[in-house]
Amino acid sequence: MSVPSPSPSPSLPAPVSPASGPAPTQADLLDFVRRTAADAELIASLPLDPEGRTWVRLEGPGGSEAWLIGWPPGTGTGWHDHADSVGAFLTASGELTENSLAARLPTDGWKTLELTEGVDRVRRLPAGQGRAFGRHHVHEVLNESRDRHAISVHAYYPPLPRIRRYSRTDQVLRLEQVERPEDWQ
Repeated sequence: MSVPSPSPSPSLPAPVSPASGPAPTQADLLDFVRRTAADAELIASLPLDPEGRTWVRLEGPGGSEAWLIGWPPGTGTGWHDHADSVGAFLTASGELTENSLAARLPTDGWKTLELTEGVDRVRRLPAGQGRAFGRHHVHEVLNESRDRHAISVHAYYPPLPRIRRYSRTDQVLRLEQVERPEDWQ
């Protein structure tokens, strides 16, 4: 997911500040996104755009990177991973679909991979449903609704060091771009 720096909003939490202590686990991140998605006032405060995704950075647990994201009908992330970060996300309103690969991909040194049959997974995530994921998890997240926004909460630890973007044609996955935090400024 491409996440440029948002403009400040006085009604939302401050940006992340690093914290000391143990690193948050996938379970910690999932617990955080569940609790945050249950905050109806916060969810309702996200400005929604009819054309493009909107987002606001939140303060995540233990120095994690967290986001509140609005998804207009028919929008999605495209295939990507979060490199060395673990993460979690949960749908706060509407419904999202996650397409993912149940395969461990090489982390570096490749441009094109032929995927084997049976690696595709599809999850429908209505409001209140989410998931945690490990490092190098390749997926795309979509709002397939034709007429309804979705809102979700996401958290990553360590804060995203890079995002790799892929294109996919049938069973061929191709690395297209590597983004780093400075690309989102």
